[in-house]
Amino acid sequence: MEALLLAGGTAERLGEAAQGLPKPLVPVAGYPLAEYTVARLVAAGVTRVIVACRAGQEEAFVNALGGLGAEIEPVGEKEPLGRGGGLRFAASRRREEGAVLALNGDELLDIDFAELVREHDRSGAAATIVVTQVRSPFGVVDLQDDGTIAGFREAPLLADWVNSGVYALSEEALARLPERGDHEHSTFPELAHEGKLRGHRHEGVWLTVNTPKDLRVADEYVLEHPGWPPAARG
Repeated sequence: MEALLLAGGTAERLGEAAQGLPKPLVPVAGYPLAEYTVARLVAAGVTRVIVACRAGQEEAFVNALGGLGAEIEPVGEKEPLGRGGGLRFAASRRREEGAVLALNGDELLDIDFAELVREHDRSGAAATIVVTQVRSPFGVVDLQDDGTIAGFREAPLLADWVNSGVYALSEEALARLPERGDHEHSTFPELAHEGKLRGHRHEGVWLTVNTPKDLRVADEYVLEHPGWPPAARG
C-alpha cells in the first residue's frame, strides 16, 4: 500500500521555532514531526510514502524519514501547486493501483489507517475524509430565548465535524484532483454533490502544528504519552 504525504508548507508561522526546517521535519519530542505519521503508516501496512515537498528539499526528507520500514520517495515541486495539485503531482509517481492514503505532514493523529482503508473499500466511495470534532477556544454561554443565561460551558466540544486533512482516495478521486489549487474547493464538493464522498469519524487525537504554541502543545502531549514515539529504526 502507498501513501501520499503533503509536505510543501513554508513554516512561516512557526518562525524561529522551525529551525530553518520544512515544517514536517521540525522536531517534536526529539523526532521529526512527520516521523510519527510515517511510523503509523508502516504499522498499517504502507510500504511506500510519496512526499510532495518543495524542490531542493528531497534529500532532507529521505534522510529524516528513511529507515522506518517504508520507501520514501520525495517529489519536489518547482512551483507551488496548492494542496490538490500537490496530491495530484505525488500521485503521478504511484506504482500501485487501488485506494491510496493521503494526508498532511504537519499533524499528529492516532487514527487506525488500516481500518480507514477497509471502511473506504467497503463503501465503494470515490473518497473518504477523516472528520473530527474540535473544542471551542472560548467558554460558551447557554443563552435562553428570553435572554436568561442558564449556565456556562468551558471550551466545549463543538457539535460540527471538521475535515482533518486525512483521506483515502480511489482512482476516480485521484483522476479528478486539480493540477493546481485546492481539492477541497473543487474535487470534494463535486464528489459530495454526486454522492461519492464519505466521512470517517475520528474521536481520538488530532493535533495540528502551525504556530510555536501548537509545537509546545504537541511536544507536551507526546512526552506525556510514552506510546507515541516511533519504533526504533532498522
